[in-house]
Amino acid sequence: MPLINLSVQPSILSPILAEIRDINQQSDRMRFRYNMERCGEILAYEISKHLEFKPAQVTTPLGTAHASVLNEQPVVGAILRAGLALHQGMIRFFDRADNAFISAYRKHRPDGSFDIAIEHVSCPPLQDRIFILADPMLATGRSMVITLQQLFTAGRPKVIHLACVIAARQGIEHVQHHFPDLTIWTCALDEELNAKGYIVPGLGDAGDLSYGPKAQH
Repeated sequence: MPLINLSVQPSILSPILAEIRDINQQSDRMRFRYNMERCGEILAYEISKHLEFKPAQVTTPLGTAHASVLNEQPVVGAILRAGLALHQGMIRFFDRADNAFISAYRKHRPDGSFDIAIEHVSCPPLQDRIFILADPMLATGRSMVITLQQLFTAGRPKVIHLACVIAARQGIEHVQHHFPDLTIWTCALDEELNAKGYIVPGLGDAGDLSYGPKAQH
């Protein structure tokens, strides 16, 4: 399974990641969401280089120009709610894509452990499609595997891309075990998880930082 870490080489993405991680700037929710959207745009651009294009011709005011257009439109999915801002950035570039929305979340027990609950899926047919799923944080990988297994019961995409802002090594390995043909794109790779399954150093809870704290159920 390919893993593509966009932080291997410093780029304009680097200061965006620095802002997203900075606890002194995270109180500005609008800025945090904006930076998530910018990460989505960069991820979409990089993923597009690995898609198939076909030649096209367009008529300009002065003649005909040769161009390239996507051979087919992907399905771009978001895991609610944390993935919404990242997804919004991606569909600015994949602006003709079909879209999918999945409500996967951690359902906590009194002892601090949790299950993964999926209560809603809105998705076009995925059989033989190109599927790109946006989820800011790939931590344990459990929710990602359960989400993909649920989505693929009705049809298997021919190409699968997972777009993250921060991924943990453990989560990557867990997803790799279940979906060896999936390509993971991440803006940064962190090596550790804490006892609660959060990425260290990570950035905290991407959903809360984007949209405010939630009650745990």
